[in-house]
Amino acid sequence: MAPDPAGTKWKDAPDEHDYPAAADYLALLADPASVQRLTDELRAAPIVHKKAKDILRAAGLTLLPRDNPHVAADLDKIDNGKSLSPILLVRGDLVSGAPLQIADGYHRVCASYHTDENTDIPAKIAAPK
Repeated sequence: MAPDPAGTKWKDAPDEHDYPAAADYLALLADPASVQRLTDELRAAPIVHKKAKDILRAAGLTLLPRDNPHVAADLDKIDNGKSLSPILLVRGDLVSGAPLQIADGYHRVCASYHTDENTDIPAKIAAPK
């Protein structure tokens, strides 16, 4: 578990329950076979580090406020020295304009951004085919 410069601690790997959560979200965007392939790819992907500000920008998502209940819970974890789970991403497409998808961890990204927008967040990334 390595802390980032803002003091956020991160687990070495996503929690097991993050993968089904990602699959539930992705099922809103893709067919079951694609969801299974992406979930398998996320499980096998190495951890990379991306800045909170870049993740939000690539996803086209707004920063949730500190008082959002899930963001507040993650900020409490950060304040109490508890480790957050790495996030799960599906790469966007620059040519088609498809945004990056935060399959699991949007609230963790926002909480990390609130501590420091340059927070390096550990993530696993899958690519749509």
